[in-house]
Amino acid sequence: MMAGSLRRQRCPSALSSAYAAVVGPLRHNQEVLFADVVAASTEVGATRARTAKIAALTRLLRDADAADVRPVVAWLSGSLLQERLGTGWRGVAKILDEQVAAATPSLTVADVSSAFDELAGTAGAGSVARRGELLGALFGRATADEQRLLVGLITGEVRHGALAGVMTDAVAHAAGVPLATVRRAAMLSGSLPQTASAALAGGADALAGFGLEVLRGVSPMLASPADDLPAALADLGPEVSVEFKLDGARIQVHRNGDAVRVYTRTLRDITDAVPEIVETAMALPCTSVVLDGESLALTDAGRPRPFQETMSRFGSAGSMEDERSVLRPFFFDCLHLDGRDLLDEPLSARLAALEQVAGDLRIPALTRPSVEQASAHLEAALAAGHEGVMVKGLDSPYAAGRRGRAWQKVKQSYTLDLVVLGAEWGYGRRTGLLSNLHLGARDPDGGEPIMVGKTFKGLTDALLRWQTEEFPRHERQRSEHTVYLRPEIVVEIELDGVQRSRRYPGGVALRFARVLRYRPDKTAAEADTIDAVRALLPG
Repeated sequence: MMAGSLRRQRCPSALSSAYAAVVGPLRHNQEVLFADVVAASTEVGATRARTAKIAALTRLLRDADAADVRPVVAWLSGSLLQERLGTGWRGVAKILDEQVAAATPSLTVADVSSAFDELAGTAGAGSVARRGELLGALFGRATADEQRLLVGLITGEVRHGALAGVMTDAVAHAAGVPLATVRRAAMLSGSLPQTASAALAGGADALAGFGLEVLRGVSPMLASPADDLPAALADLGPEVSVEFKLDGARIQVHRNGDAVRVYTRTLRDITDAVPEIVETAMALPCTSVVLDGESLALTDAGRPRPFQETMSRFGSAGSMEDERSVLRPFFFDCLHLDGRDLLDEPLSARLAALEQVAGDLRIPALTRPSVEQASAHLEAALAAGHEGVMVKGLDSPYAAGRRGRAWQKVKQSYTLDLVVLGAEWGYGRRTGLLSNLHLGARDPDGGEPIMVGKTFKGLTDALLRWQTEEFPRHERQRSEHTVYLRPEIVVEIELDGVQRSRRYPGGVALRFARVLRYRPDKTAAEADTIDAVRALLPG
């Protein structure tokens, strides 16, 4: 447990940590020291018990001033409120070499948040020097422990085991509201920090005020992997929709009158990058709509182009394909239509609305098919160059994340989205190129990814060249033979299965793993978990 909060009141002098340890945590309306955030991060990282993590975060949130809740929730979920700060490891490393750590904590959450805001807003001539000044002032006031967390936040490398799922639970506990209420508000707001601020300030009543707002991104509903098509059909019963699973990039399209917004699965606004999708939305026979779907770059024959070519239009780092490819949207869900919110309606009702507004843009689907019809649909999807099919319960409402198994994905073979932990320098014809990949599965409790194997199979010459250029930008450290990476790059791996192994900490190893593609549309927080890998064990 934390030894006590290092808390500073807004008017009286700071309390000593010893006194705080005696009197225990203070109440709301206290200015939170950044050292409190460090202490919570340390406590969370020291345990693998989810309940202990939630308890530590709950204590901090209950004591936080209302203005501090948003940055605290973002930071301890491993993210920032700012989209980008304009600096990274190289800028930080230079400051660390020059700056001596402070002896005692004095930074507040507000101090750090303000510094991040200024860093994000610094641009133009002289911006590099100005960012250096800002970082120097910030790190000069930070203790050694605080500096370590600042580095993690700035470089995107906070790995203490408190990702969004754990933090959502903590917000519910701290605010004394049902977890389902917090989850729904976070889905509708698209922002857990914003949701937490409302929950702690106004409880369930405040969260009830969150509704679907056209032109504001909604956190997407996700599918769970199925063992195979018969298993999915047996699990969900006859009342299902079976639709093609396209090899594209997830999009969410909003239109309100003449205004259109297009979001990725991570709710990044890409409207300006996809004018053809905006044009398609403007032509729909409606006034307002929110559609969920996929976008694809197609060949002249109507087959999907390589996934990276689709992603290149999203401005993703690491794209290697022609950025002039035209994207075509395909939709599989309708969340709002002409003033009517459909999130809580069953999928059958949402599909009826989708057919009404965008029938010619629907992903090919069958409703209530027989086993034979569903199997034929799967074969048709694979023959058309797609990944497989999605099986969805027609009675399911729309819920962010993977909530149960109402949506299940069926692919032709086993695939996993894993985190690249490092790469070894090649030899022979691969000398001078980063080759053999170290692969990790996500820890569901938010800890460091857990290594499950290595592979160099499936790496084309183009991918080898790209890896060698791109990976040093994500470098954590290196040895003579290996470049170790921050857990930021996700790669899709095809495999024949897994086997038990003492070689890797997760107790499992991949069998005949090969690279399919990189996934710049996914973050490490969306990679497959170690539980998903273990689920592939025989028997």
